[in-house]
Amino acid sequence: MARKPEDGGGGSPQEAAPRRRQRQRPTIQDLARAAGTSPSTASRALSGNGYVAAEVSARVLAAAEQIGYVPDGNARALRNRTSRAVGVLISDIRNPFYANLAAGIEEQLRAAGYHVIVVNNDGQAEAEVEGARTFLAVRVSAAIVTPVSGRAVRMLMDDGVTVVQADRMVDGLTSDGVLVDNVQGAQEITSHLVDLGHTNIALLIDETDWTTGAGRLAGFRAALRAARLPMDPTLVVPTRFQPDAARDAVNALLDRRPDVTALFAANNMLAEGAFQALQGRGLRVPDDLSLVAFDDVPWMSMVSPGITTVDQHTDDLGRTCAQLVIDRLGGSAPNLATVQYIEPSVVIRGSTAAPRSVRIHPAGSGSRSVTTAPSPR
Repeated sequence: MARKPEDGGGGSPQEAAPRRRQRQRPTIQDLARAAGTSPSTASRALSGNGYVAAEVSARVLAAAEQIGYVPDGNARALRNRTSRAVGVLISDIRNPFYANLAAGIEEQLRAAGYHVIVVNNDGQAEAEVEGARTFLAVRVSAAIVTPVSGRAVRMLMDDGVTVVQADRMVDGLTSDGVLVDNVQGAQEITSHLVDLGHTNIALLIDETDWTTGAGRLAGFRAALRAARLPMDPTLVVPTRFQPDAARDAVNALLDRRPDVTALFAANNMLAEGAFQALQGRGLRVPDDLSLVAFDDVPWMSMVSPGITTVDQHTDDLGRTCAQLVIDRLGGSAPNLATVQYIEPSVVIRGSTAAPRSVRIHPAGSGSRSVTTAPSPR
């Protein structure tokens, strides 16, 4: 049975409510008329560029609020080739490391009056280049990039965009950069295992071409060299940047080298896969095998035992990148490109202990920066 209009049914097209017209956005001319000034005076009052009497400036601001006037930032950028927009091009927004990095960047830039455009490229070079094209289309003043390849960074720099490379850098491209001291962090956490008495330590790593992986491998080697332990190349285990690949790599390692007593996962994704592998094999951490990681993410303090790891202070990394952009755009940065380093620290939790065959207490930490995390309740 057909529903009557009063029952909520649809009526004829003539009975339908008229479509609402979209409200026209007020222009600078509308604002000038509302404030009783010229358009140029209204524009100066809003931008702060040029002299406007205090009483007139207050009148313009009050009128802007009353009529709902919002400056057209894109038009201003096209006229002046400047904008208050900064692009952030990161590799994987689902990874807590990159999410925290972006949060630190956005917090610092927003406080300085900049707008942030975040593009996630999923670690794909072509998606990264497309993100760079997007930044150029909207005329960003600067970009912060965790590079996958050199193409996007080069494209932005060739167009005159201020670029800060974050976390890793492309060889041969001179731009500002902010990096974690990967060598120091890897050396400290490997030394922690050595101090506990471990001699058969495996390194699980996904790449050694970038400054991140190369630095962590170098720090691992430096700690073994300082302890006069041999560097066994078969204990450097390559894998892909995925937990399932890391899990398979750890299982294959322990099948062929059951003498391994400690495992160093070079990033949080590999640590996740390693932890799953040890659980799947029924190995107790740290009784059967000690596990450490590089990059402290929330799950590491939530599992039992908590994972001993290197804290990269990712929020500080993001804020430092943002401040470098602010200084560069404001003209207060050095003329030459600079590379700044964030000092990491080791967070000791329950996943490390002396191997069963060695009954020693850990040596003093010396000058190393070590934080002992409370045990989870």
